[in-house]
Amino acid sequence: MSFLELAKARYSCRRLTDKAIEPEKIERILQAAIAAPTAKNLQRYTIWAVKSPDALDKLKQTTNYTFGAAFAFVIGAKKDGAFDRPFDNKNFAEIDAAIVATHLMLAVQDEGLGTTWVGYFDAPKLRELFPQMQDYELIAVFPIGYPADDAKPNVRHEERRLPAEVVVEL
Repeated sequence: MSFLELAKARYSCRRLTDKAIEPEKIERILQAAIAAPTAKNLQRYTIWAVKSPDALDKLKQTTNYTFGAAFAFVIGAKKDGAFDRPFDNKNFAEIDAAIVATHLMLAVQDEGLGTTWVGYFDAPKLRELFPQMQDYELIAVFPIGYPADDAKPNVRHEERRLPAEVVVEL
């Protein structure tokens, strides 16, 4: 599948099974995420794999949007040590983590799995329940699983703006 086909095939899958995911698929997803570019290659992010029943129960205390998955990733950005653009001191940690998260999300699709970029979670509570996340800006939660038989894209999935609406030639 070409990259364009992969990008168009990916959708926010909101019905997942709790079927175990093969470790080699998880490894390839992580390799794709780690391959993501970051400003000055500083890589100031962490990916937490949430897979134990206890950890999943804690995650579910912070969001209702796990969609039946028995596995999830959480992506966090560490601002300390990340690139600061010298002209305006813009810190790139969150941007870098979002690029990593996008690579991860597309790799999930490439592995025949489903996920949704979940931004609706209680970050302070997540940090409280997982102290190792304390010093991070939490970017996204990705519940991961095999799409349920009745999973399908949102009816608006195919609605995209035309290039003429988003591209400005200078």
